[in-house]
Amino acid sequence: MSDLDRYLNAATRDNTRRSYRAAIEHFEVSWGGFLPATSDSVARYLVAHAGVLAVNTLKLRLSALAQWHTSQGFPDPTKAPVVRKVLKGIRAVHPAQEKQAEPLQLKHLEQVVASLESEATGHDPARQLRAKRDKALILLGFWRGFRSDELCRLEIEHVQATPGAGISLYLPRSKSDRDNLGKTYHTPALLRLCPVQAYSEWLSAAALVRGPVFRGIDRWGNLAEEGLHANSVIPLLRQALERAGIPAEQYTSHSLRRGFATWAHRSGWDLKSLMAYVGWSDMKSAMRYVEATPFLGMTLATQPLL
Repeated sequence: MSDLDRYLNAATRDNTRRSYRAAIEHFEVSWGGFLPATSDSVARYLVAHAGVLAVNTLKLRLSALAQWHTSQGFPDPTKAPVVRKVLKGIRAVHPAQEKQAEPLQLKHLEQVVASLESEATGHDPARQLRAKRDKALILLGFWRGFRSDELCRLEIEHVQATPGAGISLYLPRSKSDRDNLGKTYHTPALLRLCPVQAYSEWLSAAALVRGPVFRGIDRWGNLAEEGLHANSVIPLLRQALERAGIPAEQYTSHSLRRGFATWAHRSGWDLKSLMAYVGWSDMKSAMRYVEATPFLGMTLATQPLL
């Protein structure tokens, strides 16, 4: 690979690159389209999948087609008025409420943490390690509002934790960091459900000093060298919730992020402070995560986050 190709590849995130490849394959192979495409063929492709694929999925397919054409030096057919009008019509004829993850309420966070703490005192070393890892991941994911890929990309060298004080976490890149400038996130220590204490206990139990913070653990308690994959966070969270007696099918990794946003909103945080803390730059993105119904769970009034 030439230096030019290497830098061009680095400009696009891995997940986006995989999604775009799959979208192009779907257009060419599954549907039988030809590249470079015409605006008419793109419009017919949308019509063929209207009501079958979600509008957001169709928009992703259009983005992939647009990227392919511009990168190859061809005119972008997705910008044609007919394509935009067809997509608008599909949105009108097939309206669909966007599915959102159920926010993890504080009472359920407390319940799952208590269950994991009980597991961590058992006699199975592998189960003890997994319980400490899962507790740290869930608490850090909740109170910091991290996405699953951000949790899985945390490196010990980029984390500074001071028990009783707080924790700082540096991410060289993230979804909201479009320019890959890197950003440091801070979270204070709490009196209960403390992510700083959970992180310190996990590192101590796992005897980790460098590399990925969160890793796979086999049946014998051996730790993987690589970090967890982002797709493993959903089953990890659901299994921990199920073991705690909480029906978990409606929860995803975004439940941690939405859970914190919901708690902060109901606790009186203004939207500007919430956006700054979590890292949202777009108000619409922030509002999608905030659950506005009255809060029925417990509060942490005695331990403010900031």
